[in-house]
Amino acid sequence: MSSNFYQVIQAAIADIEANGFDSQARIDGWIERIETAARASFFIPERTLQQMLSTTLATVFKRAVERGGVLKMHPGVSRFTLDRIAPRLRNELDRRIMASVQLVKLNREQAMAKTLQRFSGWATSIPAGGSKAVDTLEVKDDLKKALKSLSYEERRVSIDQGHKLLATINDIVATDGGAIAAQWHSHYRQPGYDARPDHKERDGHIYLIRGNWAQEKGLCKAGAAGYTDEITQPGEEVFCRCNYRYIYSLRGLTDDMLTAKGRAA
Repeated sequence: MSSNFYQVIQAAIADIEANGFDSQARIDGWIERIETAARASFFIPERTLQQMLSTTLATVFKRAVERGGVLKMHPGVSRFTLDRIAPRLRNELDRRIMASVQLVKLNREQAMAKTLQRFSGWATSIPAGGSKAVDTLEVKDDLKKALKSLSYEERRVSIDQGHKLLATINDIVATDGGAIAAQWHSHYRQPGYDARPDHKERDGHIYLIRGNWAQEKGLCKAGAAGYTDEITQPGEEVFCRCNYRYIYSLRGLTDDMLTAKGRAA
């Protein structure tokens, strides 16, 4: 919490406590000063923000693509295939960086708007001439809430966007490599991980990829779990850390997913 922002908030509360809502000009003046102090205190420059997010997401990309970590989720896909589609995957990295920057900027503006709205709502409720009944500590805490959580939220955004980037990379590799199904993996066993109940329920289930080459040849069909396009995808929902392990051969499917022709093959 910046001392400058704290001082401005303190001065604003003291002024409104003493004078109350005697003019809109007084309220507008403090709103402008609070916004200026808040932006100086909590908003790092956009270029620095983009650099930070780029570094975080580039680390995910390097581990998954350049070092080949993503291939663990794609048994049978070669390093050659990964290298061939690397330019497409890098485009996704660039797209995800820009999306992350925009999301952080939106979160910042929402936090700012919430702070100014709280101040305006409180200040206009104090009668002209001021009031001795103001709980200044409660007002200060309320005004600091939205902005205090910004750094935490921005870290969460970068982590979440990293999961989304990895999920998209996996999807592109699976499409290009000819995956026929995907097995859902949840992290619900991990201590402290707040898994969604329906995601926990999906753990271990195998979902057919609609229109895959084996289905087109009449070798397989959707099983009890259904198709991948009938459920939300790993990383799609906010802070989801689930992932797919992709299946490329008929042997990886459950028996109810194979047709008679598939069993014979």
